[in-house]
This record gives sequence, C-alpha cells and structure tokens, in this order.
Amino acid sequence: MLVLRLAYVSRTVTTMAPEVLPKPQMRGLLARRLRFHMVAAFVLSLGVAALYKFGVADKRKKAYADFYRNYDAMKDFEEMRKAGIFQSVK
Repeated sequence: MLVLRLAYVSRTVTTMAPEVLPKPQMRGLLARRLRFHMVAAFVLSLGVAALYKFGVADKRKKAYADFYRNYDAMKDFEEMRKAGIFQSVK
C-alpha cells in the first residue's frame, strides 16, 4: 500500500511540473537580449542627439549669430578703456 501511494505521488508531481513552470530557454538567450538592448540603445541615443541639436545647439548658434551681427569691437574696447578696466591703456 505504501509503494502504490509513492508511485501515485511521483506521477502527480511529474505531470504537474511542466504545466506550472515552463522550461527555461537557455540557448541563444544572451544574443536575443543583446539584440533587443542594442536596438533600444541606438534609438534612444539618436533621440537624445536630435533633442540636443534642436534644443541646445541651434539656439546657441542663433544667439551667437545675433550677437555678432551688430557687434563693434572698437566701440566695446573704447567703453572698457573709459571705464578703467585696462591698466596699461590710457
């Protein structure tokens, strides 16, 4: 009676195990995960580069262009000379 009961328990455990836990995939797991993460990193880096270009670099270029469009270096030098910034120029 005891042997029959152990066989029944053993059969129940072996038939229930595959339904509860799927067999893990081990072959090619790293390559599949790497492929996904490399594509995600590439797309994310392109997005950040585009945001920086349009959000920072283009605005900075426009600000420099606007400043130097009407900039007169001699006028600025004369104002600094009159203010006494330079010690060797009178």
